[in-house]
Parts: sequence; structure tokens; C-alpha cells
Amino acid sequence: MAKTGKQNRRDVVDQIRMQQKRADQRQGRIIIGACVAVALVIVGLAAYGPVKEWWDLRQYEDVALSDVGAAASVCQDVETEPANGSAEHVDPGTPVEYDQAPPAFGQHEVYPDEMGRKLYTASDRPNVEKLVHNLEHGYTILWYDETIAADDQEMEQIRAIADKLQGTDNMRLKFKAVPWTSEDGEAFPDDQHVAFTHWSKGGKDASAEDASAQVGVWQYCSEVSGEALDTFMIDYPYLDSPEPGAA
Repeated sequence: MAKTGKQNRRDVVDQIRMQQKRADQRQGRIIIGACVAVALVIVGLAAYGPVKEWWDLRQYEDVALSDVGAAASVCQDVETEPANGSAEHVDPGTPVEYDQAPPAFGQHEVYPDEMGRKLYTASDRPNVEKLVHNLEHGYTILWYDETIAADDQEMEQIRAIADKLQGTDNMRLKFKAVPWTSEDGEAFPDDQHVAFTHWSKGGKDASAEDASAQVGVWQYCSEVSGEALDTFMIDYPYLDSPEPGAA
């Protein structure tokens, strides 16, 4: 029996609806696929940094600290200067003007930075005043300037050094690598881009109670040198500081 005009119209509407439904399903699959792709890209980008860092550091796994970076000859002679500021605390956030760039002693914030974090960038570094308190506790701090911060290879070497000095159980690992920026104070001496600093009580035989014997210690380098740092930390260990027993 032939279909009526009304039935034909109904069939056409049903066909249009079915085509629209299929189109909607295809569109939904496209949207879901796009969302999944975007999510994968986001996850991949988030993982890229840590994975790349891990991969880059693999080459240093069997390399001694003293063999990371340049030879010690890229560093100047060690300098010392009478220290002051022992046990002189300021409230967190209180700025202190230091005469040296970077400081090796002086007034400092009430609380030091925790030992577990070894490496900082300009975006997350603690206040200089907080880090000076770490110096009083026997830390050696490697300061790197903006030239080093912009050099991928030099920063990779600093990360390798920080990785080798990880840990909180052994006080000999009192170490931090932190940036020194133009906002912090004067630049390092000409052509020097790395500095080691330590707050010495005046030598292993000096009394920590004798503040007059304390000295600040500096060594400037044109490049990152694990060899120079290794020697520096042996010559100026954490025990040679005003408050070595504090973390």
C-alpha cells in the first residue's frame, strides 16, 4: 500500500533526526578525543621537566663531586674577613644591608632554612637573611649569578652537585646552592659568576664562644667547579662555625 503524504513527511523527519543524532555522536567523539589529547599534552609537559632533569643527571651518577664542572683553577684564592653578627637576629622579612656580595656573616633572620632543600632558583629562594642564619650553623653556600642561571650546562652541573650532597642525617652535607640576583646587592668581582661562602669560628681549634675569632670566608669562580667546592668544604667543614650543632 502506498504511503500517504503524512507518512512520508514522518519518515523524512525520522531520517533527519537519525542523521542529526549520528552527527552529534561524531561531534561528541571529536570533542572527547580533543580533550584527551589536550590532557595528555598537559601531563606530558608537566612530566617533561622532572624526566629531563633525571635523564640529564644520569651522566653524573658515577662521577665524583670533585670531577663535576671545571677544574679548581677557574677559582680565585680564598678570602677571609673578620665576622660579626653572631646570634644577632632580626624578624623574618626584615632587610639587612650586607657589605659583601654575597654575605658570609652578619645579622640574620630568627629561623634558618631547613636542611633538606639543597637547590633553589630565583623564583623560590629564601631571603638572603634566612640563608645567613644557615651560614652561622656551618653551611657552605654556593651562590650563582644571573649569567650562570642563564647557562643550561652550568645549571646542570649545579644540579648534579646538589644531588650528590642530598641528605639530612649527615651534617657534613650542610650545603645549599642559591641564586644571587641584581636585586640582592652588588655584582661579583669581574668575570666571576660563582661564589662559595662559609662562616668560620676561626679554625678547628678556635672556641665558638670567642666571637672575635670568627671570620667570613669567600671563594669566587668564573665557572662551576666541583673540585674547588670539594676542597672548600673540606677546609671549612660544618664544625668550623659558630653554631655547628644546630640544623
